[in-house]
Amino acid sequence: MASVSSMNNACLSNLSAHVPMSNRDQHRQLYYGNLRFKWMGRHSSRKIRFSACRIVAEKLDIDFSDPDWKTEYQKDFENTFNLPHLKDVLDVKPRPSTFSLMHRDGSRWLRNENVTDRAEGPEDRKNDYVDIDDRTLLKVIKYASPTSAGAECIDPNCTWVEQWVHRAGPRKEIYFEPTKVKAAIVTCGGLCPGLNDVIRQIFFTLERYGVQKIFGVRYGFRGFFDPELPMKKLSREHVQDINLEGGSLLGTSRGGASTSDIVDSIEAKEIDMVFILGGNGTHAGANAIHNECRKRKMKVSVICVPKTIDNDILLMDKTFGFDTAVEAAQRAINSAYIEAHSAYHGIGLVKLMGRSSGFIAMHASLASGQVDICLIPEVPFTLDGPNGVLSHLEHLIRTKGAAVVCVAEGAGQELLAAPDLKDLSGNAVLGDIGVHFKNQIKSYFNEKGIHADVKYIDPTYMVRSVRANASDAILCTVLGQNAVHGAFAGYSGITMGICNTHYVFLPITEVIHTPRAVNPNSRMWHRCLTSTGQPDFSPRNC
Repeated sequence: MASVSSMNNACLSNLSAHVPMSNRDQHRQLYYGNLRFKWMGRHSSRKIRFSACRIVAEKLDIDFSDPDWKTEYQKDFENTFNLPHLKDVLDVKPRPSTFSLMHRDGSRWLRNENVTDRAEGPEDRKNDYVDIDDRTLLKVIKYASPTSAGAECIDPNCTWVEQWVHRAGPRKEIYFEPTKVKAAIVTCGGLCPGLNDVIRQIFFTLERYGVQKIFGVRYGFRGFFDPELPMKKLSREHVQDINLEGGSLLGTSRGGASTSDIVDSIEAKEIDMVFILGGNGTHAGANAIHNECRKRKMKVSVICVPKTIDNDILLMDKTFGFDTAVEAAQRAINSAYIEAHSAYHGIGLVKLMGRSSGFIAMHASLASGQVDICLIPEVPFTLDGPNGVLSHLEHLIRTKGAAVVCVAEGAGQELLAAPDLKDLSGNAVLGDIGVHFKNQIKSYFNEKGIHADVKYIDPTYMVRSVRANASDAILCTVLGQNAVHGAFAGYSGITMGICNTHYVFLPITEVIHTPRAVNPNSRMWHRCLTSTGQPDFSPRNC
Protein backbone atom coordinates (compact mmCIF):
# COMPACT_ATOMS: atom_id res chain seq x y z
CA MET A 1 0.00 0.00 0.00
CA ALA A 2 1.29 3.43 -0.95
CA SER A 3 0.64 5.43 2.17
CA VAL A 4 1.06 9.08 1.24
CA SER A 5 -0.59 12.08 2.87
CA SER A 6 -2.68 14.27 0.61
CA MET A 7 -0.60 17.37 0.22
CA ASN A 8 0.88 19.91 -2.10
CA ASN A 9 4.09 21.88 -2.43
CA ALA A 10 2.57 24.83 -0.62
CA CYS A 11 1.77 22.57 2.33
CA LEU A 12 5.23 21.13 2.44
CA SER A 13 7.05 24.42 2.40
CA ASN A 14 5.06 25.85 5.27
CA LEU A 15 3.84 22.96 7.39
CA SER A 16 6.98 22.33 9.43
CA ALA A 17 6.64 25.70 11.09
CA HIS A 18 3.31 24.57 12.55
CA VAL A 19 4.54 21.21 13.92
CA PRO A 20 6.17 21.33 17.37
CA MET A 21 9.90 20.66 17.13
CA SER A 22 9.69 17.99 19.81
CA ASN A 23 7.46 15.94 17.52
CA ARG A 24 9.06 16.60 14.16
CA ASP A 25 12.06 14.35 14.73
CA GLN A 26 9.79 11.36 15.36
CA HIS A 27 7.93 11.64 12.08
CA ARG A 28 8.67 9.80 8.90
CA GLN A 29 9.91 11.79 5.92
CA LEU A 30 7.95 12.29 2.71
CA TYR A 31 9.17 13.75 -0.56
CA TYR A 32 7.42 15.82 -3.18
CA GLY A 33 9.53 17.17 -6.01
CA ASN A 34 12.60 18.80 -4.51
CA LEU A 35 10.85 19.35 -1.17
CA ARG A 36 10.83 17.14 1.88
CA PHE A 37 9.38 17.19 5.36
CA LYS A 38 8.37 14.93 8.23
CA TRP A 39 4.85 14.07 9.20
CA MET A 40 2.81 11.74 11.39
CA GLY A 41 3.18 7.96 11.33
CA ARG A 42 1.22 6.04 8.74
CA HIS A 43 -1.17 4.32 11.14
CA SER A 44 -2.70 7.47 12.56
CA SER A 45 -6.38 7.90 11.69
CA ARG A 46 -6.60 11.58 12.57
CA LYS A 47 -7.44 14.16 9.99
CA ILE A 48 -4.70 16.65 9.35
CA ARG A 49 -5.15 20.36 8.68
CA PHE A 50 -2.49 21.66 6.33
CA SER A 51 -1.25 25.23 6.29
CA ALA A 52 -1.24 27.25 3.08
CA CYS A 53 -3.26 24.54 1.30
CA ARG A 54 -6.42 24.81 -0.68
CA ILE A 55 -7.09 21.22 0.33
CA VAL A 56 -7.62 21.56 4.05
CA ALA A 57 -8.93 18.22 5.35
CA GLU A 58 -7.25 15.06 4.19
CA LYS A 59 -6.96 11.46 5.34
CA LEU A 60 -3.49 10.49 6.42
CA ASP A 61 -3.49 7.10 4.68
CA ILE A 62 -4.64 6.70 1.12
CA ASP A 63 -4.15 3.44 -0.72
CA PHE A 64 -3.42 4.71 -4.22
CA SER A 65 -3.40 1.15 -5.52
CA ASP A 66 -7.13 0.99 -4.79
CA PRO A 67 -8.95 1.85 -8.04
CA ASP A 68 -11.70 3.54 -6.01
CA TRP A 69 -9.43 5.85 -3.96
CA LYS A 70 -10.41 8.90 -5.98
CA THR A 71 -14.15 8.27 -5.50
CA GLU A 72 -13.69 7.73 -1.78
CA TYR A 73 -11.63 10.89 -1.52
CA GLN A 74 -14.32 12.92 -3.29
CA LYS A 75 -17.01 11.55 -0.98
CA ASP A 76 -14.95 12.50 2.05
CA PHE A 77 -14.39 15.97 0.63
CA GLU A 78 -18.10 16.40 -0.05
CA ASN A 79 -18.97 15.38 3.51
CA THR A 80 -16.34 17.71 4.95
CA PHE A 81 -17.67 20.69 3.00
CA ASN A 82 -21.33 19.96 3.64
CA LEU A 83 -22.94 23.13 5.03
CA PRO A 84 -24.38 23.11 8.58
CA HIS A 85 -28.13 23.72 8.46
CA LEU A 86 -30.79 24.50 11.05
CA LYS A 87 -32.69 21.35 10.10
CA ASP A 88 -29.71 19.29 11.30
CA VAL A 89 -30.84 19.93 14.88
CA LEU A 90 -34.31 21.44 14.57
CA ASP A 91 -37.61 20.45 13.02
CA VAL A 92 -37.89 23.43 10.69
CA LYS A 93 -40.03 23.62 7.57
CA PRO A 94 -39.26 25.67 4.47
CA ARG A 95 -41.55 28.31 3.00
CA PRO A 96 -41.53 30.14 -0.35
CA SER A 97 -38.93 32.86 -0.53
CA THR A 98 -39.97 36.49 -0.16
CA PHE A 99 -36.90 37.61 -2.10
CA SER A 100 -37.81 38.77 -5.57
CA LEU A 101 -35.99 40.74 -8.22
CA MET A 102 -39.39 41.82 -9.55
CA HIS A 103 -40.46 43.86 -6.51
CA ARG A 104 -38.98 46.52 -4.26
CA ASP A 105 -39.15 44.25 -1.22
CA GLY A 106 -40.89 41.22 0.19
CA SER A 107 -43.94 43.14 1.41
CA ARG A 108 -46.24 41.67 -1.21
CA TRP A 109 -45.58 38.17 0.09
CA LEU A 110 -45.73 39.30 3.69
CA ARG A 111 -49.24 40.65 3.22
CA ASN A 112 -50.26 37.09 2.40
CA GLU A 113 -51.27 37.97 -1.12
CA ASN A 114 -51.45 35.12 -3.57
CA VAL A 115 -47.86 33.86 -3.47
CA THR A 116 -48.68 31.16 -5.99
CA ASP A 117 -49.85 33.68 -8.56
CA ARG A 118 -48.69 32.39 -11.93
CA ALA A 119 -46.90 35.60 -12.86
CA GLU A 120 -45.30 36.27 -9.51
CA GLY A 121 -44.94 33.04 -7.53
CA PRO A 122 -41.43 31.84 -6.63
CA GLU A 123 -41.92 28.62 -8.59
CA ASP A 124 -42.34 30.65 -11.79
CA ARG A 125 -39.38 32.94 -11.25
CA LYS A 126 -37.01 30.26 -12.50
CA ASN A 127 -33.93 32.43 -12.86
CA ASP A 128 -34.16 34.39 -9.62
CA TYR A 129 -32.67 31.64 -7.51
CA VAL A 130 -29.64 29.41 -7.10
CA ASP A 131 -30.44 25.71 -6.90
CA ILE A 132 -29.38 24.12 -3.61
CA ASP A 133 -27.42 21.52 -5.59
CA ASP A 134 -25.35 24.07 -7.54
CA ARG A 135 -21.62 23.66 -7.01
CA THR A 136 -18.44 25.37 -8.13
CA LEU A 137 -14.93 23.94 -8.38
CA LEU A 138 -12.53 24.81 -5.60
CA LYS A 139 -9.51 24.26 -7.89
CA VAL A 140 -9.30 24.62 -11.66
CA ILE A 141 -5.67 23.88 -12.55
CA LYS A 142 -4.60 20.35 -13.46
CA TYR A 143 -0.91 20.13 -12.60
CA ALA A 144 1.19 17.73 -14.64
CA SER A 145 3.54 16.88 -11.78
CA PRO A 146 4.32 17.82 -8.17
CA THR A 147 7.40 19.71 -9.38
CA SER A 148 5.34 22.17 -11.42
CA ALA A 149 5.47 25.69 -9.95
CA GLY A 150 2.84 26.06 -7.23
CA ALA A 151 1.60 22.49 -7.71
CA GLU A 152 -1.17 21.24 -5.41
CA CYS A 153 -1.26 17.46 -5.57
CA ILE A 154 -3.07 14.69 -3.75
CA ASP A 155 -1.12 11.71 -5.07
CA PRO A 156 2.40 11.34 -6.51
CA ASN A 157 0.95 11.40 -10.04
CA CYS A 158 -0.89 14.68 -9.46
CA THR A 159 -4.20 13.07 -10.38
CA TRP A 160 -6.96 15.53 -11.19
CA VAL A 161 -9.67 15.30 -8.52
CA GLU A 162 -12.79 17.43 -8.71
CA GLN A 163 -13.54 19.27 -5.47
CA TRP A 164 -16.96 20.90 -5.45
CA VAL A 165 -18.18 23.55 -2.99
CA HIS A 166 -21.60 25.17 -2.61
CA ARG A 167 -22.50 28.04 -4.89
CA ALA A 168 -23.80 31.10 -3.03
CA GLY A 169 -27.01 32.96 -3.78
CA PRO A 170 -30.73 33.18 -2.94
CA ARG A 171 -32.68 29.94 -2.57
CA LYS A 172 -36.25 29.33 -3.65
CA GLU A 173 -37.20 28.22 -0.13
CA ILE A 174 -36.39 29.96 3.13
CA TYR A 175 -36.53 28.89 6.79
CA PHE A 176 -37.50 32.13 8.53
CA GLU A 177 -40.62 34.26 8.46
CA PRO A 178 -39.22 37.72 7.61
CA THR A 179 -41.76 39.72 9.62
CA LYS A 180 -40.64 37.92 12.77
CA VAL A 181 -36.90 38.06 12.12
CA LYS A 182 -34.67 40.13 14.36
CA ALA A 183 -31.23 40.47 12.79
CA ALA A 184 -27.98 41.76 14.30
CA ILE A 185 -24.78 42.88 12.56
CA VAL A 186 -21.41 43.05 14.34
CA THR A 187 -17.91 44.05 13.18
CA CYS A 188 -14.90 42.63 15.04
CA GLY A 189 -11.12 42.93 15.01
CA GLY A 190 -9.20 45.73 13.33
CA LEU A 191 -10.54 48.20 10.81
CA CYS A 192 -10.71 47.22 7.17
CA PRO A 193 -11.82 49.06 4.02
CA GLY A 194 -15.33 47.98 3.08
CA LEU A 195 -16.87 47.29 6.50
CA ASN A 196 -19.53 49.94 5.92
CA ASP A 197 -20.22 48.62 2.43
CA VAL A 198 -20.99 45.16 3.83
CA ILE A 199 -23.15 46.54 6.67
CA ARG A 200 -25.10 48.58 4.12
CA GLN A 201 -25.72 45.65 1.78
CA ILE A 202 -26.73 43.31 4.59
CA PHE A 203 -29.29 45.91 5.66
CA PHE A 204 -30.64 46.47 2.14
CA THR A 205 -30.92 42.74 1.41
CA LEU A 206 -32.65 42.01 4.71
CA GLU A 207 -35.05 44.82 3.92
CA ARG A 208 -35.72 43.33 0.50
CA TYR A 209 -36.73 40.05 2.14
CA GLY A 210 -39.12 42.05 4.33
CA VAL A 211 -37.16 42.18 7.59
CA GLN A 212 -37.95 45.24 9.67
CA LYS A 213 -35.99 44.65 12.87
CA ILE A 214 -32.32 45.15 12.01
CA PHE A 215 -29.84 46.08 14.73
CA GLY A 216 -26.18 46.93 14.94
CA VAL A 217 -24.07 45.50 17.76
CA ARG A 218 -21.62 48.18 18.83
CA TYR A 219 -17.86 47.77 19.24
CA GLY A 220 -17.54 44.10 18.40
CA PHE A 221 -18.57 41.24 20.67
CA ARG A 222 -18.38 43.69 23.58
CA GLY A 223 -21.71 45.09 22.42
CA PHE A 224 -23.46 41.85 23.31
CA PHE A 225 -22.81 42.15 27.02
CA ASP A 226 -21.77 45.73 27.92
CA PRO A 227 -24.81 47.52 29.42
CA GLU A 228 -23.36 50.85 28.32
CA LEU A 229 -23.50 49.73 24.68
CA PRO A 230 -27.13 49.03 23.77
CA MET A 231 -27.76 47.68 20.29
CA LYS A 232 -28.46 50.31 17.66
CA LYS A 233 -31.69 50.06 15.64
CA LEU A 234 -30.69 50.63 12.03
CA SER A 235 -32.69 52.43 9.41
CA ARG A 236 -32.16 53.22 5.74
CA GLU A 237 -31.19 56.76 6.75
CA HIS A 238 -28.42 55.36 8.97
CA VAL A 239 -26.83 53.23 6.27
CA GLN A 240 -27.60 55.04 3.03
CA ASP A 241 -24.28 56.89 2.70
CA ILE A 242 -21.93 54.99 5.02
CA ASN A 243 -20.13 53.39 2.07
CA LEU A 244 -18.65 56.81 1.32
CA GLU A 245 -16.50 56.61 4.46
CA GLY A 246 -13.90 54.27 5.90
CA GLY A 247 -14.13 52.59 9.28
CA SER A 248 -17.23 50.96 10.72
CA LEU A 249 -20.55 52.60 11.51
CA LEU A 250 -20.89 50.18 14.42
CA GLY A 251 -17.37 50.46 15.79
CA THR A 252 -15.12 47.48 16.38
CA SER A 253 -12.93 45.90 19.04
CA ARG A 254 -10.87 42.80 19.77
CA GLY A 255 -11.71 40.10 22.27
CA GLY A 256 -15.00 39.91 24.11
CA ALA A 257 -17.06 37.96 26.58
CA SER A 258 -17.23 34.18 26.82
CA THR A 259 -19.16 32.30 24.18
CA SER A 260 -21.80 31.40 26.75
CA ASP A 261 -22.33 35.06 27.69
CA ILE A 262 -22.68 36.09 24.05
CA VAL A 263 -25.21 33.35 23.33
CA ASP A 264 -27.07 34.24 26.52
CA SER A 265 -27.38 37.77 25.13
CA ILE A 266 -28.51 36.53 21.71
CA GLU A 267 -31.15 34.42 23.41
CA ALA A 268 -32.31 37.19 25.75
CA LYS A 269 -32.54 39.70 22.91
CA GLU A 270 -34.42 37.14 20.77
CA ILE A 271 -32.06 37.53 17.83
CA ASP A 272 -32.66 35.16 14.91
CA MET A 273 -29.76 36.04 12.61
CA VAL A 274 -26.26 37.18 13.55
CA PHE A 275 -23.99 38.54 10.83
CA ILE A 276 -20.36 38.67 11.98
CA LEU A 277 -17.69 40.52 10.01
CA GLY A 278 -14.12 39.61 10.88
CA GLY A 279 -10.91 37.68 10.24
CA ASN A 280 -9.57 34.33 11.38
CA GLY A 281 -10.00 34.93 15.11
CA THR A 282 -13.49 36.32 14.62
CA HIS A 283 -14.41 33.31 12.49
CA ALA A 284 -13.28 30.99 15.26
CA GLY A 285 -15.41 32.95 17.73
CA ALA A 286 -18.39 32.84 15.36
CA ASN A 287 -18.02 29.08 15.01
CA ALA A 288 -18.06 28.72 18.80
CA ILE A 289 -21.23 30.84 18.95
CA HIS A 290 -22.80 28.70 16.22
CA ASN A 291 -21.94 25.49 18.09
CA GLU A 292 -23.37 26.83 21.35
CA CYS A 293 -26.59 27.84 19.60
CA ARG A 294 -26.89 24.32 18.14
CA LYS A 295 -26.19 22.81 21.55
CA ARG A 296 -29.08 24.82 22.99
CA LYS A 297 -31.22 24.01 19.92
CA MET A 298 -31.79 27.68 19.21
CA LYS A 299 -33.17 28.70 15.83
CA VAL A 300 -30.35 31.17 15.17
CA SER A 301 -28.37 31.50 11.97
CA VAL A 302 -24.76 32.59 12.53
CA ILE A 303 -23.17 33.88 9.32
CA CYS A 304 -19.65 35.22 8.79
CA VAL A 305 -18.31 37.61 6.20
CA PRO A 306 -14.49 37.30 5.88
CA LYS A 307 -12.72 40.60 6.53
CA THR A 308 -8.99 41.12 6.50
CA ILE A 309 -6.62 43.28 4.53
CA ASP A 310 -4.00 40.53 5.02
CA ASN A 311 -5.92 38.26 2.61
CA ASP A 312 -5.02 35.36 4.90
CA ILE A 313 -8.22 33.31 5.08
CA LEU A 314 -7.98 29.81 3.63
CA LEU A 315 -9.57 28.72 0.34
CA MET A 316 -10.60 32.19 -0.85
CA ASP A 317 -9.25 34.09 -3.84
CA LYS A 318 -9.24 37.24 -1.75
CA THR A 319 -10.99 38.92 1.15
CA PHE A 320 -12.56 42.34 1.10
CA GLY A 321 -10.27 45.21 1.99
CA PHE A 322 -7.21 43.59 0.40
CA ASP A 323 -7.36 45.36 -2.96
CA THR A 324 -7.86 48.72 -1.27
CA ALA A 325 -5.00 48.08 1.13
CA VAL A 326 -2.65 47.22 -1.75
CA GLU A 327 -3.74 50.37 -3.56
CA ALA A 328 -3.20 52.49 -0.45
CA ALA A 329 0.20 50.87 0.07
CA GLN A 330 1.22 52.19 -3.33
CA ARG A 331 1.24 55.73 -1.99
CA ALA A 332 3.65 54.74 0.77
CA ILE A 333 5.92 52.91 -1.68
CA ASN A 334 5.82 55.82 -4.12
CA SER A 335 6.80 58.17 -1.29
CA ALA A 336 9.65 55.86 -0.32
CA TYR A 337 10.82 55.77 -3.93
CA ILE A 338 10.79 59.55 -4.23
CA GLU A 339 12.60 59.97 -0.91
CA ALA A 340 15.22 57.38 -1.83
CA HIS A 341 15.91 58.76 -5.30
CA SER A 342 15.96 62.35 -4.09
CA ALA A 343 18.77 61.67 -1.62
CA TYR A 344 22.39 60.67 -2.00
CA HIS A 345 22.51 56.94 -1.36
CA GLY A 346 18.87 57.00 -0.36
CA ILE A 347 17.10 53.93 1.03
CA GLY A 348 13.31 53.93 1.31
CA LEU A 349 12.02 51.35 3.80
CA VAL A 350 8.28 50.61 3.99
CA LYS A 351 6.67 48.29 6.55
CA LEU A 352 3.27 46.93 5.54
CA MET A 353 0.73 44.85 7.43
CA GLY A 354 0.87 41.07 7.26
CA ARG A 355 1.30 39.17 10.52
CA SER A 356 1.73 35.69 9.10
CA SER A 357 1.01 36.22 5.42
CA GLY A 358 2.87 38.45 3.01
CA PHE A 359 0.16 39.04 0.43
CA ILE A 360 0.01 42.84 0.84
CA ALA A 361 3.79 43.23 0.61
CA MET A 362 4.01 40.87 -2.38
CA HIS A 363 1.15 42.42 -4.34
CA ALA A 364 2.16 46.00 -3.48
CA SER A 365 5.70 45.27 -4.64
CA LEU A 366 4.40 43.78 -7.88
CA ALA A 367 2.00 46.65 -8.48
CA SER A 368 4.56 49.38 -7.84
CA GLY A 369 7.41 48.02 -9.93
CA GLN A 370 9.68 50.22 -7.78
CA VAL A 371 10.61 47.77 -5.02
CA ASP A 372 14.10 46.27 -4.99
CA ILE A 373 13.64 43.96 -2.00
CA CYS A 374 10.42 42.37 -0.72
CA LEU A 375 10.53 40.43 2.56
CA ILE A 376 7.59 38.32 3.75
CA PRO A 377 6.95 35.98 6.72
CA GLU A 378 6.77 32.85 4.57
CA VAL A 379 10.31 33.16 3.21
CA PRO A 380 13.15 33.09 5.79
CA PHE A 381 15.98 35.54 5.26
CA THR A 382 19.14 36.69 6.95
CA LEU A 383 20.38 40.24 7.22
CA ASP A 384 24.07 39.43 7.57
CA GLY A 385 26.62 37.55 5.52
CA PRO A 386 27.74 37.80 1.89
CA ASN A 387 24.31 36.69 0.64
CA GLY A 388 22.27 38.58 3.26
CA VAL A 389 19.87 41.47 2.73
CA LEU A 390 22.33 44.11 3.95
CA SER A 391 25.02 42.98 1.52
CA HIS A 392 22.55 43.18 -1.34
CA LEU A 393 21.48 46.66 -0.19
CA GLU A 394 25.12 47.73 -0.37
CA HIS A 395 25.29 46.32 -3.91
CA LEU A 396 22.16 48.30 -4.88
CA ILE A 397 23.56 51.52 -3.43
CA ARG A 398 26.86 51.06 -5.29
CA THR A 399 25.22 50.17 -8.61
CA LYS A 400 21.90 52.08 -8.60
CA GLY A 401 22.57 54.79 -6.04
CA ALA A 402 19.24 54.15 -4.26
CA ALA A 403 16.98 51.31 -3.13
CA VAL A 404 13.40 50.67 -2.00
CA VAL A 405 12.63 47.89 0.51
CA CYS A 406 9.18 46.56 1.40
CA VAL A 407 8.85 44.37 4.49
CA ALA A 408 5.75 42.70 5.96
CA GLU A 409 5.27 43.21 9.70
CA GLY A 410 5.52 39.48 10.43
CA ALA A 411 8.72 38.94 8.44
CA GLY A 412 11.98 38.15 10.23
CA GLN A 413 10.45 37.69 13.67
CA GLU A 414 13.11 35.08 14.43
CA LEU A 415 15.65 37.91 14.28
CA LEU A 416 13.94 39.80 17.09
CA ALA A 417 13.65 39.31 20.81
CA ALA A 418 9.90 39.72 20.68
CA PRO A 419 7.96 39.81 23.99
CA ASP A 420 5.97 36.69 24.84
CA LEU A 421 2.68 38.56 24.92
CA LYS A 422 -0.77 38.16 23.37
CA ASP A 423 -3.22 40.82 22.22
CA LEU A 424 -6.94 40.73 23.06
CA SER A 425 -7.59 38.49 20.06
CA GLY A 426 -5.04 35.96 21.24
CA ASN A 427 -2.48 36.86 18.58
CA ALA A 428 1.19 36.98 19.51
CA VAL A 429 2.49 40.54 19.91
CA LEU A 430 5.09 40.96 17.18
CA GLY A 431 8.44 42.63 17.44
CA ASP A 432 8.85 45.71 15.22
CA ILE A 433 10.82 44.40 12.25
CA GLY A 434 10.63 47.79 10.56
CA VAL A 435 12.43 49.71 13.31
CA HIS A 436 14.89 46.84 13.82
CA PHE A 437 15.70 46.69 10.12
CA LYS A 438 16.12 50.47 9.91
CA ASN A 439 18.61 50.42 12.78
CA GLN A 440 20.48 47.47 11.27
CA ILE A 441 20.79 49.26 7.93
CA LYS A 442 22.18 52.38 9.59
CA SER A 443 24.68 50.39 11.68
CA TYR A 444 25.82 48.33 8.70
CA PHE A 445 26.55 51.31 6.47
CA ASN A 446 28.17 53.25 9.32
CA GLU A 447 30.54 50.35 9.96
CA LYS A 448 31.32 50.16 6.24
CA GLY A 449 31.97 53.90 6.10
CA ILE A 450 29.36 54.30 3.39
CA HIS A 451 26.89 57.16 3.51
CA ALA A 452 23.24 56.01 3.54
CA ASP A 453 20.16 58.16 3.96
CA VAL A 454 17.39 55.91 5.34
CA LYS A 455 13.76 57.01 5.22
CA TYR A 456 11.36 54.75 7.13
CA ILE A 457 7.61 54.78 6.42
CA ASP A 458 4.98 52.86 8.39
CA PRO A 459 1.51 53.47 6.82
CA THR A 460 -0.30 50.77 8.86
CA TYR A 461 -3.38 52.68 9.99
CA MET A 462 -3.57 54.79 6.84
CA VAL A 463 -3.83 51.62 4.76
CA ARG A 464 -6.71 50.05 6.67
CA SER A 465 -8.87 53.06 7.50
CA VAL A 466 -9.57 54.33 3.98
CA ARG A 467 -12.77 53.95 1.99
CA ALA A 468 -13.09 50.81 -0.16
CA ASN A 469 -12.06 51.17 -3.79
CA ALA A 470 -14.29 50.07 -6.67
CA SER A 471 -13.07 46.46 -6.73
CA ASP A 472 -13.58 45.97 -2.99
CA ALA A 473 -16.92 47.80 -3.06
CA ILE A 474 -18.27 45.26 -5.56
CA LEU A 475 -16.89 42.36 -3.53
CA CYS A 476 -18.43 43.77 -0.34
CA THR A 477 -21.78 44.23 -2.06
CA VAL A 478 -21.97 40.62 -3.21
CA LEU A 479 -20.67 39.19 0.07
CA GLY A 480 -23.19 41.21 2.07
CA GLN A 481 -26.08 40.08 -0.13
CA ASN A 482 -24.99 36.44 -0.01
CA ALA A 483 -24.69 36.55 3.78
CA VAL A 484 -28.41 37.30 3.98
CA HIS A 485 -29.26 34.68 1.37
CA GLY A 486 -27.33 32.10 3.37
CA ALA A 487 -29.13 32.98 6.59
CA PHE A 488 -32.59 32.78 5.04
CA ALA A 489 -31.65 29.48 3.37
CA GLY A 490 -31.29 28.09 6.90
CA TYR A 491 -27.53 27.73 6.98
CA SER A 492 -25.51 28.54 10.08
CA GLY A 493 -21.81 28.29 10.85
CA ILE A 494 -20.88 29.30 7.31
CA THR A 495 -18.89 32.08 5.71
CA MET A 496 -18.97 33.76 2.32
CA GLY A 497 -16.11 33.62 -0.13
CA ILE A 498 -14.96 33.94 -3.70
CA CYS A 499 -13.26 30.89 -5.22
CA ASN A 500 -12.01 30.98 -8.79
CA THR A 501 -14.11 34.12 -9.40
CA HIS A 502 -17.33 32.43 -8.19
CA TYR A 503 -19.11 33.25 -4.93
CA VAL A 504 -19.51 30.30 -2.57
CA PHE A 505 -20.70 29.24 0.86
CA LEU A 506 -18.06 27.47 2.99
CA PRO A 507 -18.26 25.87 6.45
CA ILE A 508 -16.42 28.08 8.94
CA THR A 509 -14.61 25.01 10.25
CA GLU A 510 -12.74 24.66 6.96
CA VAL A 511 -11.25 28.15 6.89
CA ILE A 512 -9.97 28.56 10.46
CA HIS A 513 -7.28 25.88 10.77
CA THR A 514 -4.44 28.29 10.10
CA PRO A 515 -3.92 31.58 8.25
CA ARG A 516 -3.58 31.31 4.49
CA ALA A 517 -0.01 31.99 3.45
CA VAL A 518 1.97 32.87 0.35
CA ASN A 519 3.33 29.74 -1.29
CA PRO A 520 7.06 30.41 -1.87
CA ASN A 521 6.90 27.99 -4.82
CA SER A 522 3.94 29.73 -6.44
CA ARG A 523 4.09 31.57 -9.71
CA MET A 524 2.96 34.78 -7.98
CA TRP A 525 5.96 34.81 -5.63
CA HIS A 526 8.20 33.93 -8.57
CA ARG A 527 6.76 36.92 -10.43
CA CYS A 528 7.53 39.13 -7.45
CA LEU A 529 11.14 37.90 -7.40
CA THR A 530 11.42 38.58 -11.13
CA SER A 531 10.08 42.10 -10.59
CA THR A 532 12.41 42.99 -7.72
CA GLY A 533 15.43 41.11 -9.03
CA GLN A 534 16.39 40.12 -5.50
CA PRO A 535 18.55 37.03 -4.84
CA ASP A 536 17.90 34.24 -2.36
CA PHE A 537 18.40 35.59 1.17
CA SER A 538 17.67 32.32 2.94
CA PRO A 539 20.04 31.43 5.82
CA ARG A 540 21.22 28.26 4.06
CA ASN A 541 22.90 30.40 1.40
CA CYS A 542 24.69 32.68 3.85
